[in-house]
Amino acid sequence: MHERIVAALADAGGWLPFDRFMALALYSPGWGYYASASPKFGAMPASGSDFVTAPELCPAFGRTLARQVAQALAASGTQEVWEFGGGSGALAQQVLQQLQADGVALARYTLVELSAELRWRQQQRLADFAPRVVWAEALPPQMQGVILGNEVLDAMPVQLLLRCGGVWYERGVVLAGAEGVAEGVAPAFAWADRATDLRPPLAIAGTHDYLCEIHPQAEAFIATLAERWQRGVAFFIDYGFPEAEYYHPQRSSGTLMCHRAHRADADPLVDVGRKDITAHVNFTGIAVAAQQAGLQVLGYNSQGRFLLNAGLLDGADGWPLAERAAAARLVNEHEMGELFKVLALAPATLPADWLPTGLLTGDRTHRL
Repeated sequence: MHERIVAALADAGGWLPFDRFMALALYSPGWGYYASASPKFGAMPASGSDFVTAPELCPAFGRTLARQVAQALAASGTQEVWEFGGGSGALAQQVLQQLQADGVALARYTLVELSAELRWRQQQRLADFAPRVVWAEALPPQMQGVILGNEVLDAMPVQLLLRCGGVWYERGVVLAGAEGVAEGVAPAFAWADRATDLRPPLAIAGTHDYLCEIHPQAEAFIATLAERWQRGVAFFIDYGFPEAEYYHPQRSSGTLMCHRAHRADADPLVDVGRKDITAHVNFTGIAVAAQQAGLQVLGYNSQGRFLLNAGLLDGADGWPLAERAAAARLVNEHEMGELFKVLALAPATLPADWLPTGLLTGDRTHRL
């Protein structure tokens, strides 16, 4: 992994913008973090995992989302589900099991997965649902169906912008200490900033130094999706904020974070390829990109309110205590309930007055 980034630096003249560095660190075939054989997803560090997502935390997450999927399939007249960034396959398994139990007709469940390692893990987990479950590495020219993206937007590479002394710079990566490094010891990476015309989408009040992310790749993904997606509903679930909160003057260090062994750190330049790199989602930017591409923004809600609206706790009295405690973490404001949001999108072909039950109360679209 280190050698690949050194080679990329040489090809680029010695400086890589951070989004390029992040893409290499996460997705390089064979060596990037998501291409490696480490477990990644799990509830506890003892499993060798690095972090937990909602489907691993509590199976009620997928069961509840499946009922929203069923509503969306019926409303859009489709029989396909597309999941982006399927991770361990836990969400797909939970959704498929619930749809099957509810007798929902489903022609195909497609996981769009770039990582061969994760694709293999998903195939093992979902073997009971063959041949309805298929895999893709890219979008087809045309598609329809319900789209799921749980913690996928936060893993898309971001650019870093730094205001220092009133001047805006783009932050990139260079080799540090390349000269005089002992034989067999890899040189370290370091930050290097270049003056830029790029700016965050909002003017940042004050004159203090300020580091933040912008998200052109995530917004371009939404635009590409809109070009090819004809019918359906999309649910994107992730941690993030509306623009005014994302670029608040007090959020002066940005949101970039790394995860390894269920511990967080803010230095993506060490242990490259061995830990996750992520940034919070600017949901306003995603919603605006969707609207500009012709999609409807159906609603925007906290994960907690969305799941409670959708019946997360139906029948919870009969659950084991551990599952009830895990479900509470999905909705409690000091856990995942408030930090995580749900953004629902649809092509113009969907009736404009239709909403899934998860968005019937507590909608926050006005805050975008």
